[in-house]
Amino acid sequence: MTETGKSTQRLLFRNVRVFDGVSGELVTGDVLIDGDRIVAVSESPIGDEPGRETDVIDGGGRVLMPGMSDAHVHLVGNANSYIDMVMGSEAHIALNGLAEARNMLLRGFTAVRDMAGDTGSIKSVIDRGLFDGPRIYPSQAAISQTSGHGDFGFVYECPTALGGDQARAEQIGFMRVADGEDRVLAAVREQLKKGASQIKLMVGGGAASMYDPLYTVQFIDRELRAAVQAASDYGTYVATHVYNVTGIRRAVAAGVKSIEHGHLADEETVALLAEKEVWLSMQPFALGDHHYPDPDRAEKDKQICTGTDHVYEWAQKHGVKTAWGTDLLLEPQIAPRQSEMAARLGDHYSNLDALRMLTSGNAELFRLAGERDPYRQARWGVIDKGAWADVLLVDGNPLEDLSLIADPAKNLSVIVKNGHVVKNSL
Repeated sequence: MTETGKSTQRLLFRNVRVFDGVSGELVTGDVLIDGDRIVAVSESPIGDEPGRETDVIDGGGRVLMPGMSDAHVHLVGNANSYIDMVMGSEAHIALNGLAEARNMLLRGFTAVRDMAGDTGSIKSVIDRGLFDGPRIYPSQAAISQTSGHGDFGFVYECPTALGGDQARAEQIGFMRVADGEDRVLAAVREQLKKGASQIKLMVGGGAASMYDPLYTVQFIDRELRAAVQAASDYGTYVATHVYNVTGIRRAVAAGVKSIEHGHLADEETVALLAEKEVWLSMQPFALGDHHYPDPDRAEKDKQICTGTDHVYEWAQKHGVKTAWGTDLLLEPQIAPRQSEMAARLGDHYSNLDALRMLTSGNAELFRLAGERDPYRQARWGVIDKGAWADVLLVDGNPLEDLSLIADPAKNLSVIVKNGHVVKNSL
């Protein structure tokens, strides 16, 4: 690869069955990659180009599919424990995040949307080809009100709005606490300055935080509208952490484009998302995905998990644009559950719809970043001429058995990202 991360390799997959990220019909043939793009998908054999060396991979009838994506990760939060985040240096936190980026790629995730954390430098070294990892759409610090889901300051500390010092989560760029229109505007613009593709706001209570019950609604209308306007002026959008009905409706009224979570919505509110063409970026949470040391947060987690089945059912009924993500946090030992949670989509959707969501579907949400989309020069999430060369060769047919993606070490024979072969076990 070059110093810019662009592959100069010519790579030919022969005898593969192609799932293109959209159609449920597998097409048998050859797929040619030249550099960082897919340049041909053909049912007829593709020959060598005179004067050019071509690496050939015989798929042996295996399924070639687009790389998968995760719409809600926290690279540094996922890779570091609570103690790491509190006690570790920023270099320690970032390097753990870089290592987890490679792990995600080896699970077959070639693109991720990071929804809180200082990932700009991680993205930079990956994009330059210095380290392996997925395409990253950073949000930088998630923005919270005082006592909101992103306020991790201790209760005895004076809030920044009242003259106090930043809490640790702000110091390491994981969160930004802002109150009032002026500070919200500054916080949004700060993340854009740091390279955010989209903006993340906390609009309701959450399980991981200590001061905000799930019923709480965070940020008033004027603050939310200010954030949406500032993001829109930069050509991008606001995504909001929120579970409850009132918070979802307030966010939609303010003009946000993506509801992150939404597990406590009612059917009428889910239907509203379809009407307003607002995305539902949801996670198939189940008890045991997260562990909390106190009964209050454990009970909040239980309430969230009980809403999963209903909201997925209503989303399908009303035709809501739904994305998939994981939102694993502060437990590095369970990071590999990302693959299991992807396969868990099959409990709620057909295998085809699940695979579409993991590939071309998520990509549609990511592209709402518009001019802030760092990879807008080509499409991804599809196998088609001109698309980025992010592909997986699966030992089996995930359209028939979605559980194959739950064990990537065994079932992903080849992983290619940006035209670069990251793994080849054939």
